[in-house]
Amino acid sequence: MLVRGFLYLVLAVGVVLFMLPVVWLVGGSLKPVEQVFTVPPTFFPRPLLWSNYAEALAKFPFWVGLKNTMTIVVGVLVGRVLTASLVAYGFARLRFPGRGALFIIVLATMMIPYHVVLIPQYLIFRHLDWLNTVLPIVVPNWFGGGAFFIFMLRQFFRTLNNEIDEAARIDGCGYFSTLWQVILPQSLPAIGTLAIFTFMWEWNDFLAPLIYLNTPDKMTLAVALRQWQFDTDATYREATWPELMVMSTVLTIPPVMVFFFLQRRFIQGVVITGVKG
Repeated sequence: MLVRGFLYLVLAVGVVLFMLPVVWLVGGSLKPVEQVFTVPPTFFPRPLLWSNYAEALAKFPFWVGLKNTMTIVVGVLVGRVLTASLVAYGFARLRFPGRGALFIIVLATMMIPYHVVLIPQYLIFRHLDWLNTVLPIVVPNWFGGGAFFIFMLRQFFRTLNNEIDEAARIDGCGYFSTLWQVILPQSLPAIGTLAIFTFMWEWNDFLAPLIYLNTPDKMTLAVALRQWQFDTDATYREATWPELMVMSTVLTIPPVMVFFFLQRRFIQGVVITGVKG
């Protein structure tokens, strides 16, 4: 009983420490600008300036950035689900020569830092005239979806009973029909986990949009927020610290909501994925 109470105490302290930056961020979004960096810091502003949100949203190109961000998120998500599931199905359910060695090679690509392939990829996309479009960010995810997601889906597919494949073949289903009609409907926990990871990564991605998207009408929310902090020309009106905190708070809400509504799928997917090696 004492051990459990101590663990709860440690967890409670951890929650408080992790929540302090969030409380400071939300509180700062409601403060007058002169109160943001007061010493000692205050977490609860007086007075509450809800007008900061209206002013920040009026200045910041939120809807343009949201459209660009969601275009990337949806494009990447669809590509990953379709292609990663195909590759994972082949590794998990089919038997062919060299399958183990090929799977090891796929996993080995996870050890290659993104910065190593950054320049070659940029040169390829420049040659294809894809710069300042979402294609360099979206299209690569339509060719397997990434080694991590192939591994995750492959592990989940291996937990499914092989007899369902045999039953599907008896009913006249081919490999593709078995995947789309039998395997994927039973893999919603893994698909939900993939969706959460994809949304988090693409929503918060800063490097790729910064490199490939050059004009304000193409920028994602993460890049536009950073640009807004320093750009005082006609494109963006200069932002104050409370307004920057307002937009940081607003941009934090969607990932939190996605995880809140899909957390059951996420936990179930993570647990079941690790059941069978």
